[in-house]
Amino acid sequence: QVQLVESGGGLVQAGGSLRLSCAASGRTFSSYAMGWFRQAPGKEREFVAAISWSGGSTYYADSVKGRFTISRDNAKNTVYLQMNSLKPEDTAVYYCAADLEYGLGSVLYEYDYWGQGTQVTVSS
Repeated sequence: QVQLVESGGGLVQAGGSLRLSCAASGRTFSSYAMGWFRQAPGKEREFVAAISWSGGSTYYADSVKGRFTISRDNAKNTVYLQMNSLKPEDTAVYYCAADLEYGLGSVLYEYDYWGQGTQVTVSS
């Protein structure tokens, strides 16, 4: 079992920055990959970024590449999503998820556990 709790969401103006955090508990954090997804109103949940168990490999959606950075601190059982140059189209509920098997997955079914989500709103 893995429990995930996101934090750090909020309201920010276009061009601004936010850092999301996701604290994990349960299974040994350094043994599995992590990902971030987001879901805007009326849209399907979409992949944002993923990071390997060691942090040595990352993978991004084209829409956020160069603006967002995923990282992890295995000593703190936490994964982060640094979001810079935010745009109104980044507005969504952001979810972290644990991938116990595949590693660097970009598809929802590859993830086994999900957090409750944190709202990010970018005003124009």
